[in-house]
Amino acid sequence: MNQSLQTLVNEAIGRFRQAKTLSELDGAKAAYLGKKGKISELFGLLKSMSSEEKKEFGLELNSAKGVINSGLKDAKERIEFTQIQKKLNAQSIDVTLPGRGHDKGAIHPLTQSRREIEKIFSLMGFEIASGPEIENDWFNFTALNNPKDHPARSMQDTFYLEDLDNNGDNYLLRTHTSPVQVRFASCNKPPFRVISPGKTYRVDSDATHSPMFHQIEGLWLDRNVTFRDLKGLYIDFLKVYFDNTEINVRFRPSYFPFTEPSAEVDLMFSKGQLSGKWLEVAGAGMVHPKVISNFKLDPNEFRGFAFGMGLERLTMLKYGIGDLRLFFENDLRFLEQFKC
Repeated sequence: MNQSLQTLVNEAIGRFRQAKTLSELDGAKAAYLGKKGKISELFGLLKSMSSEEKKEFGLELNSAKGVINSGLKDAKERIEFTQIQKKLNAQSIDVTLPGRGHDKGAIHPLTQSRREIEKIFSLMGFEIASGPEIENDWFNFTALNNPKDHPARSMQDTFYLEDLDNNGDNYLLRTHTSPVQVRFASCNKPPFRVISPGKTYRVDSDATHSPMFHQIEGLWLDRNVTFRDLKGLYIDFLKVYFDNTEINVRFRPSYFPFTEPSAEVDLMFSKGQLSGKWLEVAGAGMVHPKVISNFKLDPNEFRGFAFGMGLERLTMLKYGIGDLRLFFENDLRFLEQFKC
């Protein structure tokens, strides 16, 4: 290889070695091996040479081109390796750092309370029933002694749904789980005991109310059930749920259209932050004879009691939670407190 070609080869390899990125390397490649590069220009000189000169100079050009291509390949491998190493270094793991481990999950406090309450009532002989959250007017109101013009309907702000079928039915999001009791009692013959936990909906939202909340309602129908049975059963439930045999419980006269007589159930703790205060926890009463008739049963033969309580309310009292919205915000700082 003559001196001028050797100088060109050294110049090209020097450019390749100086390139720090593939983009710079492509620029250097074009300067020497591109269509308008220096090697291509030299190949263009072959046209004006004799056959003997072409043979000799062509061999030298091909040899020079091969050396340049080899230098280009080495430079490309070097740059790619450097880039990979840089990326790996940026993603490297510091083995001296403490391990993160695996976070332990926990059951949501509302789910914990619901399961505990279901277990307590199951031990008392109650079945667990469920029903649709979208109800019609009959099951949610009328069957429970709430006729269309009854003032009790104004006690509940209801989410009504559009009648897309135009069949005249008033569909709504259930305002309580009592419709489940209607459905169960209409399909099962007493005696029976049943609770119906589930989601309910009302137009209300603040620190102590939510548009969606959970209720657990109970129904016991038999031939000789009395208000005394209601008091004994519910007081026992509260003492077991709160794990406190010293709580005071009172039944305060009230009004509900589906029970007669009706009562609000209050409790008072003897110790702790809430001690000395009466706190409402449930509504209850003897099932109204008209409601029993709507169950397709004879009110002269069967009687019973019903009760209803808010799951959030009971959970807040048990764990000292002051804001209902914490249950639905999914803040791990709150939820992690309930890990077992």
